[in-house]
Amino acid sequence: MVARAYTVAFEGVSARTVEVQCAVTPGLPAFSVVGLPDKAVSEARDRVRTALNALAIALPSKRITVNLSPADLPKEGSHFDLPIALALLAALEIIPADAAEGTTALGELSLDGALVPVVGALPAAMAAAEEGRVLLCPAASGAEAAWVGAAQVIAAPTLADVVRHYTGQSPLPPADPGEVLDDTGTRCLRDVKGQERAKRALEIAAAGRHHLMMVGTPGSGKSMLAARIPGILPPLTAAEALETSMVHSLAGLLDAGGINRTRPFREPHHTASMAAIVGGGRRAGPGEISLAHNGVLFMDEFPEFPRTVLETLRQPIETGEVMIARANAHVKYPCRFMLIAAANPCKCGYLSDPGRACARAPVCGEEYMGRISGPLMDRFDLRVEVPPVGFTDLDLPPSGDGSAQVATRVAAARDRQMARGGLNADLEGSALEEIATPDAEGRALLIRVAERFGLSARGFHRVLRVARTIADLDASDTVRHPHVAEAVSYRLAMAGQGGGG
Repeated sequence: MVARAYTVAFEGVSARTVEVQCAVTPGLPAFSVVGLPDKAVSEARDRVRTALNALAIALPSKRITVNLSPADLPKEGSHFDLPIALALLAALEIIPADAAEGTTALGELSLDGALVPVVGALPAAMAAAEEGRVLLCPAASGAEAAWVGAAQVIAAPTLADVVRHYTGQSPLPPADPGEVLDDTGTRCLRDVKGQERAKRALEIAAAGRHHLMMVGTPGSGKSMLAARIPGILPPLTAAEALETSMVHSLAGLLDAGGINRTRPFREPHHTASMAAIVGGGRRAGPGEISLAHNGVLFMDEFPEFPRTVLETLRQPIETGEVMIARANAHVKYPCRFMLIAAANPCKCGYLSDPGRACARAPVCGEEYMGRISGPLMDRFDLRVEVPPVGFTDLDLPPSGDGSAQVATRVAAARDRQMARGGLNADLEGSALEEIATPDAEGRALLIRVAERFGLSARGFHRVLRVARTIADLDASDTVRHPHVAEAVSYRLAMAGQGGGG
């Protein structure tokens, strides 16, 4: 008799169904797992055997073969323990075979039979719902998996509870979704003294999901400004929260199964490797750009990142997804993020400070900002200089609106964009021409600027997108000359630094 249970193998945020077949046949006593398992999966037989012994279930003196189908798909991770144990229990006729066959299971077994939580419960629940099966997982993963309301989720603390559930001795209730988490640590824009132009650039960037470059001397407030972006962004929609949480589930970042409606804010250090930023590693896991999906990726000391790391950002910025290529697989992750970069104007940091002049100006600044290639700089919609703030200004009362007022305007602008079909950062082709074409005066200005400063086609279109966002913040149905003029002013800031039109 061949008993079956089901589990999943992860390919990016997708969970591919794997059939776990178990046969107990006459022959020399052995327990083998086949079907291209990695080391963790191969070791499952020892964990399963010991966990069953803890339940006083002795394996028969026969040949036990577990096949993971499809056999040519690499199997990685300790979450195969529970489905292997489930199929084996069905093959030994301890639990009903039809119940095991209607289950998608994942979970790691400890030697005493307890179920240890694993990553990926949310994508696994999605796969179970598509196949019309029940998801069986460890108790600690149940709240996370239960967010997929289309699948029934059974969360068991131990393997003994699994046996009692399937034999009808003590059925387990379906798991409930975790809490919706709120970030109470949001910082307010009013904490930043001065820097009104930079605050305006933040508001425009947040309203249209535009990429922003800030350049200024050390201590001018670039990091303070970036840290306040989450406070002006609207919360994730239900669909965005589920999509973002699937990536975080694979990275093991969901806290007690709770779904966070605050947009992600990731700030990797400039010593981070390419695999850490883009994704990869031993299991081709998601990188910072995917963990920032639907949120913000803040890269401080931008020119200090390795050149190869910076150049890999160019394609994900354009496409909104990243493909991690391996010899035997191609793994795709979503990465629609808003890139906020901060940099000093030169190596010493004081090129633009008249009070502390750089000794190697202007060569120092040209060499330093030259680490950012022209094609990458061309992808920043907004560029703004952040001048130093005098210590006497720190005693002045807060100026400008706080994060709550700015967030209201940003949300209203985004609502207008979504009513048209999507955020302005994604506009292209005929949709861009239809929605963002300025009036005659604005178009004349844009053409003069493009000819005078040699804007690339990408730069031309990005100015139109930013102008459309400024118009949305102004509650204007048409893009007018002032909107284009403001968009152009951000595009031409630092035009000679790092290349790019």
